[in-house]
Amino acid sequence: MITRVRSELSRYLRTETVGGALLLVAAAVALIWVNSPWGASYQTLIDTHLAIAPLHLDLTLADWSKDGLLAIFFFVAGLELKREFAVGELADPKRAALPIVAAVGGVITPAVIALAIGHGVPGMDRGWAIPVATDIAFALAVLALTGSRIPTSARVFLLSLAVVDDLLAIVLIAVLFTASLSMLWLAAALACCAAWALAQKLRLHTPLFYLPVALVCWYALHEAGIHPTLAGVALGLLTRVRKDPGEHTAPATHLEHVVQPISAGFCVPIFALFASGVPLDGAVFGSLFTDRLALAIIGGLLLGKTIGIFGVSWVMIRLGWAKRPAGLENRDMFALSVLGAIGFTVSLLVAELALAEVGTDAIELAKAAVLMTSMAASLIGSALLLRRGRVHQARRDADQLPQGEGSTK
Repeated sequence: MITRVRSELSRYLRTETVGGALLLVAAAVALIWVNSPWGASYQTLIDTHLAIAPLHLDLTLADWSKDGLLAIFFFVAGLELKREFAVGELADPKRAALPIVAAVGGVITPAVIALAIGHGVPGMDRGWAIPVATDIAFALAVLALTGSRIPTSARVFLLSLAVVDDLLAIVLIAVLFTASLSMLWLAAALACCAAWALAQKLRLHTPLFYLPVALVCWYALHEAGIHPTLAGVALGLLTRVRKDPGEHTAPATHLEHVVQPISAGFCVPIFALFASGVPLDGAVFGSLFTDRLALAIIGGLLLGKTIGIFGVSWVMIRLGWAKRPAGLENRDMFALSVLGAIGFTVSLLVAELALAEVGTDAIELAKAAVLMTSMAASLIGSALLLRRGRVHQARRDADQLPQGEGSTK
């Protein structure tokens, strides 16, 4: 069981690393495109409407990427949440305590700082949620590139923390961005969830059943007034993660193998391409350091995430309520906490949802703040990880030296 879980964790990390790299490329393309002489064509593309008339769905390509493609991303997140809590690192209460509580601290602290800085700013009644989420793909990609010499426990801690962080962000999206609720459509969505859970219990395997149920559930939540990406989370959490005797893989494992490459290699990069196109001129850069909305997001992400994750972890370990991951020291934990300040996919989504009524300028400024802060966190975190990697490598070399000398005698 332990070997299988570790194998799945390794596969997940590899996929998310590639996805994180593609995400960065897509974001860079969007930024270059929108700030080039051909910037108008970018805006034309994301504002292009794609309608499904019989279903009364008329959304722009940007909306389809946000409401549709991210539902697949959240489905994978739901599968990972279920697996982590059922058979993964979070299944052991002693191991789960530290990343769970650290994630809570990494959500509350950014929200408090953002509210303190941006109190009274239009949109901050819900905009405080923008800096609360860590981007799994982006953070793991940075860790893979610059923290290869850090003990593996660092990757496990960061992944577990980000999984819980995503769960809390999902709850916030459900609570904050449900303006009106259609009980009839909500009942339809719940019926779809019940059908999915029953099919799992009956060991039904055919995608000819699950795919239509997933699409109807997504549409029902959309019509109910609830953000439809939550359909992905709900169905992921209802998927079976333990395999039966004689079964090659559990449904959740099989679905992760099939869906996660689509999510990491296509859905998230396309969303990044459509969401990251922010005009960067002198006015925007100036506003990043003067506008309280931008300062609230920057402070919430860079300071709030780092202080919240590291501070809570340090207290938990100091009081003996949790154990530091094997092989890591406080400086390693601080570097990982800085990576927690990388907010991208969910932060950009929340920025669009929270500031929709304030206006395009506010949304673009918030996105610029998220992008610049995430880049700063990735650079600072990378520098810290490279330094810590050299320390760990030097210790490993020192431990192996006596053995090498002994073998030559």
